[in-house]
Amino acid sequence: MRNYRKFKDYHIEQLRDPEDAKIYLSVAIEDYEKDEDIDAFLIAVRDVAEAQGGISILAERLSLTDEGLNKVLSENGNPQLNTIRKILHELGFKFSIEARENRPHAV
Repeated sequence: MRNYRKFKDYHIEQLRDPEDAKIYLSVAIEDYEKDEDIDAFLIAVRDVAEAQGGISILAERLSLTDEGLNKVLSENGNPQLNTIRKILHELGFKFSIEARENRPHAV
Protein backbone atom coordinates (compact mmCIF):
# COMPACT_ATOMS: atom_id res chain seq x y z
CA MET A 1 0.00 0.00 0.00
CA ARG A 2 1.28 3.48 -0.90
CA ASN A 3 1.85 6.09 1.73
CA TYR A 4 0.07 9.30 0.81
CA ARG A 5 0.88 12.67 2.25
CA LYS A 6 -1.78 15.04 3.40
CA PHE A 7 -2.36 17.89 0.99
CA LYS A 8 -1.79 20.48 3.72
CA ASP A 9 1.67 19.03 4.45
CA TYR A 10 2.55 19.11 0.75
CA HIS A 11 1.17 22.64 0.40
CA ILE A 12 3.19 23.98 3.33
CA GLU A 13 6.31 22.27 2.01
CA GLN A 14 5.86 24.00 -1.36
CA LEU A 15 5.44 27.36 0.35
CA ARG A 16 8.91 27.11 1.84
CA ASP A 17 10.13 28.20 -1.59
CA PRO A 18 10.03 32.03 -1.57
CA GLU A 19 8.92 32.22 -5.20
CA ASP A 20 6.02 29.80 -4.61
CA ALA A 21 5.04 31.77 -1.52
CA LYS A 22 5.16 35.03 -3.50
CA ILE A 23 2.91 33.60 -6.21
CA TYR A 24 0.48 32.21 -3.63
CA LEU A 25 0.21 35.54 -1.80
CA SER A 26 -0.10 37.42 -5.09
CA VAL A 27 -2.99 35.24 -6.22
CA ALA A 28 -4.64 35.60 -2.81
CA ILE A 29 -4.45 39.40 -2.96
CA GLU A 30 -5.74 39.39 -6.56
CA ASP A 31 -8.68 37.27 -5.42
CA TYR A 32 -9.30 39.75 -2.61
CA GLU A 33 -9.37 42.54 -5.21
CA LYS A 34 -12.09 40.66 -7.10
CA ASP A 35 -14.37 39.49 -4.29
CA GLU A 36 -13.26 41.41 -1.18
CA ASP A 37 -12.92 38.13 0.75
CA ILE A 38 -10.16 39.04 3.20
CA ASP A 39 -10.40 35.60 4.86
CA ALA A 40 -8.77 33.87 1.89
CA PHE A 41 -5.89 36.33 1.95
CA LEU A 42 -5.41 35.89 5.70
CA ILE A 43 -5.39 32.10 5.23
CA ALA A 44 -2.66 32.52 2.62
CA VAL A 45 -0.62 34.64 5.05
CA ARG A 46 -1.09 32.00 7.78
CA ASP A 47 0.01 29.24 5.39
CA VAL A 48 3.17 31.12 4.45
CA ALA A 49 3.88 31.84 8.12
CA GLU A 50 3.50 28.13 8.88
CA ALA A 51 5.88 27.27 6.06
CA GLN A 52 8.47 29.68 7.46
CA GLY A 53 8.58 28.16 10.91
CA GLY A 54 5.12 28.70 12.32
CA ILE A 55 2.94 31.32 13.92
CA SER A 56 4.97 31.21 17.16
CA ILE A 57 8.19 32.19 15.40
CA LEU A 58 6.48 34.95 13.43
CA ALA A 59 4.69 36.25 16.54
CA GLU A 60 8.01 36.40 18.40
CA ARG A 61 9.66 38.34 15.54
CA LEU A 62 6.72 40.77 15.60
CA SER A 63 6.76 41.10 19.41
CA LEU A 64 3.23 39.67 19.59
CA THR A 65 1.78 36.74 21.44
CA ASP A 66 0.75 33.65 19.49
CA GLU A 67 -2.82 34.38 20.53
CA GLY A 68 -2.59 37.96 19.31
CA LEU A 69 -1.21 37.00 15.92
CA ASN A 70 -3.74 34.20 15.53
CA LYS A 71 -6.49 36.69 16.31
CA VAL A 72 -5.19 39.15 13.70
CA LEU A 73 -5.06 36.40 11.06
CA SER A 74 -8.33 34.73 12.05
CA GLU A 75 -11.61 34.78 10.13
CA ASN A 76 -12.86 37.44 12.54
CA GLY A 77 -9.60 39.37 12.41
CA ASN A 78 -9.66 42.83 10.96
CA PRO A 79 -5.99 43.75 10.75
CA GLN A 80 -4.94 47.28 9.97
CA LEU A 81 -2.91 47.87 6.85
CA ASN A 82 0.18 48.63 8.94
CA THR A 83 -0.15 45.29 10.75
CA ILE A 84 -0.38 43.39 7.46
CA ARG A 85 2.64 45.32 6.17
CA LYS A 86 4.66 44.32 9.23
CA ILE A 87 3.62 40.67 8.89
CA LEU A 88 4.45 40.57 5.19
CA HIS A 89 7.78 42.31 5.86
CA GLU A 90 8.72 39.67 8.45
CA LEU A 91 7.78 36.97 5.93
CA GLY A 92 10.10 38.58 3.38
CA PHE A 93 7.52 40.37 1.22
CA LYS A 94 6.21 43.88 0.60
CA PHE A 95 3.15 45.54 -0.86
CA SER A 96 3.26 46.94 -4.36
CA ILE A 97 0.76 48.90 -6.40
CA GLU A 98 -0.18 48.28 -10.02
CA ALA A 99 -2.49 50.22 -12.30
CA ARG A 100 -5.75 48.47 -13.13
CA GLU A 101 -6.29 47.68 -16.78
CA ASN A 102 -9.79 49.17 -16.74
CA ARG A 103 -9.03 52.18 -14.59
CA PRO A 104 -11.02 55.37 -15.08
CA HIS A 105 -9.44 58.17 -17.07
CA ALA A 106 -8.54 61.45 -15.44
CA VAL A 107 -10.93 64.33 -16.08
